[in-house]
Amino acid sequence: MLSLIKRRLRDYQPREIQKNYPQAGVLLAITDELHPKVVLTKRASRLSSHSGEIAFPGGKMDSTDTDIVFTALREAHEEINLLPSSVCVLNCLDDKVSLHKLKVTPCVGIIPADSMLVANEGELECLFKVPLSFFLERDNRCDHLSEYQSKAKYAPCFLYEGHLIWGLTSYILMEFLNITLQADIKLQERLHV
Repeated sequence: MLSLIKRRLRDYQPREIQKNYPQAGVLLAITDELHPKVVLTKRASRLSSHSGEIAFPGGKMDSTDTDIVFTALREAHEEINLLPSSVCVLNCLDDKVSLHKLKVTPCVGIIPADSMLVANEGELECLFKVPLSFFLERDNRCDHLSEYQSKAKYAPCFLYEGHLIWGLTSYILMEFLNITLQADIKLQERLHV
């Protein structure tokens, strides 16, 4: 699975949003093992934005950051103690605009499976890893009706060990799986069960 992910991302040309929104970088940290997992976090409930939500490690770009990959790696180090030198960055995915008008760039990197990750208690309630195969199983997906730009849309969501994975995090994951594993997940279609 990892060799396919690496091959498909090697030549991928991410679409960049040209609007002048504040920037943020997130890291899709994928473990280097036979059955790779993605690292996710649960934001602390006392935070002013996205409290209690499941997210990738990441955050806003600082004026001293050299680029958006640097931002994603710096934030991952601050939030989950992941050393930037231990991440093999493969590429970025398409920019997204969050509900709070941030331009979010997802960066994909491979990390050692035995990385000693620790949640920063000031920002996170916990961190956890989900096998990528979990997101490929149709029965694990549920739909959530949400409103975006005044339109009702069905958004993919997943419940993993009590953690609800939805919103922008879920969309980024689905795009990643479509690009790298050709999962052919329709993001605006409601599942019929």
